[in-house]
Amino acid sequence: MEILWFLLALCMLAAVVGPIMLRRRGGIRQVAPGSPDAADPDTYGFARQEELDVRMPGPDQDLLDVLDVVQATQSWKAASQLLAGTPKESEVRWQRVQAFAGAASLELAQRPGAGGAWLRAWRAEAPKDAGAAAVHAEFLVQQAWRTGTVGTDDFRIILEEARTVCGEAALLAPGDPVPYIVELAVARGLGYSHEQFDQVWAKIIDRAPGHMGAHIAALHFWCEKWHGSREEAERFATTAAARAPQGSLLAALPLFAVYEHLPEVNLVQGFYRGVVVTRAVEGAMFAVHAARADDPVLAHVRHLLVLFLVRMERWSEAMHQFVHVDGHVGALPWTQNPDPAAEYTVYRALAVAGYEANGGSPATLLH
Repeated sequence: MEILWFLLALCMLAAVVGPIMLRRRGGIRQVAPGSPDAADPDTYGFARQEELDVRMPGPDQDLLDVLDVVQATQSWKAASQLLAGTPKESEVRWQRVQAFAGAASLELAQRPGAGGAWLRAWRAEAPKDAGAAAVHAEFLVQQAWRTGTVGTDDFRIILEEARTVCGEAALLAPGDPVPYIVELAVARGLGYSHEQFDQVWAKIIDRAPGHMGAHIAALHFWCEKWHGSREEAERFATTAAARAPQGSLLAALPLFAVYEHLPEVNLVQGFYRGVVVTRAVEGAMFAVHAARADDPVLAHVRHLLVLFLVRMERWSEAMHQFVHVDGHVGALPWTQNPDPAAEYTVYRALAVAGYEANGGSPATLLH
């Protein structure tokens, strides 16, 4: 009888540990470059790990050029000009605000007390610049999440300051939804009531009802790990998807809701081929095919699709997504990892291996 109990315990241990190992990078062995078993990214035209850009989800050459100028000269004027010429309600403006804030935050982390001086100068020398205020607010939000611990006094103090700067940015640009989108992260960190959150959300919807970035930010608030539940997050995502006009990437929002509620330990065999995941993936695939090729949020959806398609072992479809996003990894799910480029590279290697094991090759991928 003891043997039976021992075998049962061993099976239960394997059921728990196995999925964890599959979800961790440690469960996927990376071989050294040059090894006969290593996937050569050059074969498919993919970028090498050290060449991957972790700053943004997809290409924005104007932004890259301006970032280079700002960081080389420590002058804010090129950044101001770029944001001033970016439409207020566009997804691109929100992404550029995030990128400038992230650059300043990273500089400060690398050179405490000195990094990001251009942002401080921007705010001091151009106090009425709406772009500067929006970047400053986002910078404070990123600083709170990067350096603070949720719930501590320091964390709350930084977010309270961010909320004040959001208000200043909103006054400087009445039609701009970005200050309110930044405040969604403040709402999550400070624990706004649902009524307070709805007031902020209403201001965003009035200005940019189809803003995908805003919907993704709002979805975080409604998730189970923050101030909602799995049901509330799913309802928010499916309602937005159902109301989405033709060509809108909001149809992919339910996939983000599924991602936010993935189990830490998956004990369900075939979970990634189940109805919930499959329906969300198909909705996202439909949204990707219907979207404009130059939609700035398209890369965000493709990156998340990669994770699900690889876990579903849909190798060919995953490889076609890699073709579109390769070179940039500044998006979910990679940014949840301390080394986004390494995490992305592991999934890409898995996709290559699965694709080739099923008869795929660079020649078939190109057609």
